Amino acid sequence: MGVATETKPMVINMGPQHPATHGVLRLVVELDGEVVRSVSPEIGYLHTGFEKSGESLRYQQACTLTDRMDYLSPHANNLAYVLAVEKLMGLEVPPRARLLRILFAELGRIASHLVWLGTHAMDIGAQGLFFYCFREREKILDMVEASAGVRLNPSYFRIGGVMRDVPEGFETMVREFVDELPQWMASYRALLDRNPIWRERLVGNAVIDAQTCARYGVTGPILRAAGVNRDLRKVSPYLGYETFEFDVPVFTHGDSYDRYQVRLAEMMESRRIVYQVLERLEPGPVAVDDWKVAPPPKEYLGRDMEALIHHFKLFTQGFHVPAGEAYAGVEGPRGEIGFYVVSDGGAKPYRFRPRTPSFFNLQALPTMTVGSLVADVITAIGSIDIVLGDVDR
Repeated sequence: MGVATETKPMVINMGPQHPATHGVLRLVVELDGEVVRSVSPEIGYLHTGFEKSGESLRYQQACTLTDRMDYLSPHANNLAYVLAVEKLMGLEVPPRARLLRILFAELGRIASHLVWLGTHAMDIGAQGLFFYCFREREKILDMVEASAGVRLNPSYFRIGGVMRDVPEGFETMVREFVDELPQWMASYRALLDRNPIWRERLVGNAVIDAQTCARYGVTGPILRAAGVNRDLRKVSPYLGYETFEFDVPVFTHGDSYDRYQVRLAEMMESRRIVYQVLERLEPGPVAVDDWKVAPPPKEYLGRDMEALIHHFKLFTQGFHVPAGEAYAGVEGPRGEIGFYVVSDGGAKPYRFRPRTPSFFNLQALPTMTVGSLVADVITAIGSIDIVLGDVDR
C-alpha cells in the first residue's frame, strides 16, 4: 500500500541576473510543477534616484537625466520633460524645431521597437533576427550621432528647441533609411509571422484584457493589442501631430502575438510620419530667440559681448521658471511618458516627477502569467517590453 505524500508549491527566483528579465529584475515565482501559481516582481535593484537628482539640477541640466531612464527611447523622455517646462514658461518653439522633434521621436520609436524585436526573438530562440534588427538600428544611431554628437543619451531636445540644427546631408540619410525599411520589415515577417515555434510561444500567451489594462494603468502597445484605440498623438495631440496622417494599429486578442503585430505596424506608421516631416521641413531657427533661455549661436561668442554674457550666465546660473505646475505626456514606444514639474520660481525644479510606462506595464505581469507554464513567463516579460531604468528611477 502506497504512502501518501504531501506536495508543496516550489518557489524559485527568476533574476535579478537572469538574461530574460531585460535588466536587473527579480521575479519570485511560485510553481505547482511547471504551472505558475503566482508571480511577484521585486524592483529597486537599479534605483538611481532620478527624481531627487532632477530637483538638485537646473532646468536645462535635468534634461540629461531623462535620457537615462528609458535609455532605448531618450528622445521621447526628453520631449515629455521639455514640453512640461515650456508649458510653465509659455514658450512656443519654432516650426523647424517642432518638426525635428517629431522626426527624432518617430525614428526613436522605430529604433526602440527594433531592439525589442531582436531581444524578444532571442529570448525565444531565434538568434539570427537579433543581428538583423541591430543592423538597422545602427543606421538610426548614425543619424543621432550626426545631429547630437553622441549615439546614446544625446539630450538633443532642449527647453526652447533643440540643441542644434541637423548637418548637411542629414535628410538624405533619413530618406534612404525609410525607403529601405519596408524590405527589412518584410524579411522579419517572412521569418516570424507563420513560424510554428514563434506562433506556439506567442499566440494565446500572456493575455490581458482592456479592463485589466485600465486597472493597472497599462498604456502603449499592450493596451492597443487589447483592443483600446488610445494613442496620445491622436487623443491629446502635441507638436502638431493632429496635422499628420497616420493610423493607430489596434488588435483585439491582448496576447503576446498581437503585441508583436502592433509594434511592427507602428514602425510602418512612424515611417509615414517621417516622410511627412521631410516634406514639411523648411530652413529656419531651431530654438527660441531668447538668449536667456536658449544659448546664443556659437559664432556670436567671439564678436558680441552681450552674447558672451548671456552664454556665461545661462550655463552658470540657468534661468528662472515662473512658479506653478504643469504636466506633459507623450506617446513613447512603451506607452505614456509624462512629466509633472512644479516650479517655486527658482532655477531648479521644486518637483521633478516622471510617469514612466514600464513601471505600470510591469505591474500587470502577474495577471498575465498566473496559470501559464514557467517557460511562458519568459515570453510574457519580453512581450511587455520593459526597461528597468524606466521602472527604478
